Amino acid sequence: MSKKAIRVFSKEFKLQIVRRMLAGENVSALAREVRVLRKDLYVWRERFRSGGPEALRGRGRPPKAMSAIAKPSAPAKSATSAPDAASKRVAELERKIGQQQVELDFFREALRRVKGARHPSEGSGVTRSTRSSKR
Repeated sequence: MSKKAIRVFSKEFKLQIVRRMLAGENVSALAREVRVLRKDLYVWRERFRSGGPEALRGRGRPPKAMSAIAKPSAPAKSATSAPDAASKRVAELERKIGQQQVELDFFREALRRVKGARHPSEGSGVTRSTRSSKR
């Protein structure tokens, strides 16, 4: 029985891929390009959303602090510093921008397809789309 080689990706590589996903790139095409399962890309994105770049760990078992990210619990009441809160806010806004970009790309593609599917109904040499009701 042969063992399958396990590919290990660096945190920087995962972060680069997640940023491309959040920017609106097609996940299937991205998965084919980097030869990673689509499922894994979604896992990386969820880890990034829940714990930021630090959640995209490399190899090995996550530290205990990291396992707390994977299992969300009641929010701890601690005073956060202003830079920490600001960086969280920036990350939140970047995620929102990425989601909006995905929606924009979707609607642009839908509009392009609708415009391409429309046929002219008037003009010389153009047949009607429906028959006349006159017999």
